[in-house]
Amino acid sequence: MRKRILKIIGILFVLLMVWRVVALVIKDSGDRGKRTGRPPVAVEVDSVRVEPIKEVREFTGTVYPMYQYVVAPKVSGRIVQIRKRIGDWVERGEVIARIDDAEYQQAVLEAEANLRIAQSSLKETQSQLALAKQEMDRVKSLQEKGIASPSELDAALTNYDAQQSRLKLAQAQVEQREASLKSAKIRLSYTVLTATEPGFIGERFVDEGSLLSPNAPVATVIGIDRVIIRTSIVERDYGRIQIGQPAIAEVDAFSSKRFAGHVARIAPMLQEASRVAKMEIEVQNDSLLLKPGMFTRVRVVLSENDSAQVVPSKAVVSRSGENGIFVVDSTGTSVRYRPIQIGIVAEEKTEILSPELEGVVVTLGQHLLEDGSPIILPKMDINAGRGATKAQ
Repeated sequence: MRKRILKIIGILFVLLMVWRVVALVIKDSGDRGKRTGRPPVAVEVDSVRVEPIKEVREFTGTVYPMYQYVVAPKVSGRIVQIRKRIGDWVERGEVIARIDDAEYQQAVLEAEANLRIAQSSLKETQSQLALAKQEMDRVKSLQEKGIASPSELDAALTNYDAQQSRLKLAQAQVEQREASLKSAKIRLSYTVLTATEPGFIGERFVDEGSLLSPNAPVATVIGIDRVIIRTSIVERDYGRIQIGQPAIAEVDAFSSKRFAGHVARIAPMLQEASRVAKMEIEVQNDSLLLKPGMFTRVRVVLSENDSAQVVPSKAVVSRSGENGIFVVDSTGTSVRYRPIQIGIVAEEKTEILSPELEGVVVTLGQHLLEDGSPIILPKMDINAGRGATKAQ
């Protein structure tokens, strides 16, 4: 009897526990039905604004002089004078160095003497030709009178023709000596090395007393009133950069300064191995701060809009290949997902071409949001942000 009572009590206890569990489950289901779904997500927001925006590409390159040439002799010799050192300015035609010209001076004197000899020979030949002509005319006159024989006339004619040939030879010798004199003077002029264009001495390779061979470099002259920045553009940007587009250059040596220039030349081909094209940017260098060989960063404006609808770039999300944005509703308690069409993309902001937006958008926490998700905003006046946006 006692066992039966204990068994009944156990059954009643089990039924009581089952009923309690079922009651808790029903209560929990009811509570979930009353809740709205996901818990609110704490986010950060920013306002939609209307302001200018630029799409800028940054390239790296190297500074080169506008022109550069090497001063070198065309003749051999020993340097007896060099006037310029690194960094010195030279004008067009200014003497940079001189080579010992004693040998070349002597060559000029010898050529002048040979010319005088040829000229004297020419004068003598001209006199002989004049005498031969007189003799020929005299013999002709006598032959007409029957005094001179035909053989005498033939001899006079032959002598005259011979003197004409000697005259041509003497004239050719004079021309030859004149050419030799000009060559000697030209070689003498090569002993004076001058600047063909104004600029700065970039490098100096020799000192006084050095023995030079032809075409041995003496100094390098560079022109840096304007400089060229050479860089490369990738295929993606090739069609978006045009000659004449403005550019801003920066160098580490003068990090606080900006140097304005423009795109001057673009290669008509891309290199097959790297798929890049060469580009040259000209920069006016009146301050002479930009020096050849400097590493530089160049920013080129690809496109710009003076009045664009923009949002912070971090507000834009990409889902399933579509760009979108989460806009906070008027109550500030939830968000709506809006697909967008993007225009210009800058470093910190992005242009929204469509749709037209207003108010504030989520900039942090989007990965936890869906369309209609509840949110918790930081302490800020949503309506005040919307009003400021409209005012813009």
